[in-house]
Amino acid sequence: MTKIISLPVWFLLPLAVAQGTDWPQWRGPDRSGVSSETGLLQSWPSGGPKLLWEGGAVGEGFSSLAVTGGMIFTMGDKSGKSYLYCLDGKGGATRWSVVVGKSGGNYSGTRCTPTVDGESVYALGQFGDLVCVDATTGRERWRKNLAGDFGGKSGGWNYSESVLVDGETLVCSPGGDRATALALNKRTGSTVWKTVLPGGGESHYSSWVVSNGGGVKQYVRLFAGGTYGVAASNGKFLWRYDKLGSNTANIPTPIPFGDFVFTAAGYGKGGALLKLSGKAGGVVAEEVYFSRELKNKHGGIVKVGDYLYGDFDDRGRPWCAEAATGRVIWRRDGGGQGNGSACLTYADGCLYVRYQDGIMGLVDASPEGGFRQVCSFKIPDGMKQSWAHPVISDGRLYLRGKDKILCYDVRDPGRAKAPVSATRLWTDDTGNFRVEAMFKGVKQGKILLDKGDGAIMEVPFDRLSERDRNYLRSLLR
Repeated sequence: MTKIISLPVWFLLPLAVAQGTDWPQWRGPDRSGVSSETGLLQSWPSGGPKLLWEGGAVGEGFSSLAVTGGMIFTMGDKSGKSYLYCLDGKGGATRWSVVVGKSGGNYSGTRCTPTVDGESVYALGQFGDLVCVDATTGRERWRKNLAGDFGGKSGGWNYSESVLVDGETLVCSPGGDRATALALNKRTGSTVWKTVLPGGGESHYSSWVVSNGGGVKQYVRLFAGGTYGVAASNGKFLWRYDKLGSNTANIPTPIPFGDFVFTAAGYGKGGALLKLSGKAGGVVAEEVYFSRELKNKHGGIVKVGDYLYGDFDDRGRPWCAEAATGRVIWRRDGGGQGNGSACLTYADGCLYVRYQDGIMGLVDASPEGGFRQVCSFKIPDGMKQSWAHPVISDGRLYLRGKDKILCYDVRDPGRAKAPVSATRLWTDDTGNFRVEAMFKGVKQGKILLDKGDGAIMEVPFDRLSERDRNYLRSLLR
């Protein structure tokens, strides 16, 4: 009989940095748009789940939310300025707000979702104002301007990315021919490296993700000139996929997994799977497939298991496709409520789909049986373009509206969270480690995994994927 080993204090400390149910940045803990939460409602009443509160007075914007440590962070335009807001997580009252820059832009309103890292919050205004502030007080620690300080060029819809914090480094994208890609010291704002990407052009509107494809840690992002990879250590240009370049606007965040990256764009472009291979000290990106059936404008794409889910351009027609082949399994061709661009977030077997017309839908995230919208409700958000991505955190559904935040209770008291003893797939960030096993405890700093055949594996916590680390954090809340 296997003994469950209690967790010592030294092991709990690194897990306490971010709770498994926190959503500390754009598209969640690992920027995938996928939540590890379970025990959520599988259908809603006709008027939607219970509205716990609405509040915030956060102005106008398309920014989504970061939710962590009992606080909510977002951005918005008000009275001629763009602001970074911190709200109380229990009722939406404003704790503090700080001016980031001027308001406005092509499509008036902020775009960036703040990034929370420990005691600091980072936010980017639509005119390139990048600030770092204290998460508790809002006191400014440093600021830069991507256009003024680095000669950046954003594109016609202004700066829209949500900056990435990785270790001690903040990664962002001024665009242009002086510092297309840029890394700053997250504590001081000093330059770590800057890189001119060949043909990169304007920054456009995507955000960075981390990949270890080809055995090289790298940052991957979509620019005006296509999808690029740069070395995390020094910003060295590694590879470019230009089939998505020369486009009206490149927006979606790429999806890295193992040695692969899925990247897509809208405006009639399409989606592509790239395989990354190490070669002569660098990385080569090879196209596995390209499909115009997988185009996506700005609603985002999520990968759940072996399948991808996204909206067909901005048509409000969610699709499901095999990640390995690009074959479309199903697409919404009718049925359900909601029209216009669809923003997707995944949690507990369901797609949370927010349509441009303000309809919030719950869709079965199964490749089988075709598109099936389980239920929906009209969001009382007052937005002309209901584009801010949904957030799931601690059993709550958070939606950004015009000058307010709405918080819904989506916990199902009749469904328990996944038990610790549940068998699940464990992976690492390279995709080379994949094992079906149960979590059994911790021994000498290593995670014990029971494969069910009598063998107990000991795996270092840091080797596990970000999703698995967040799962462990959620068990220890």
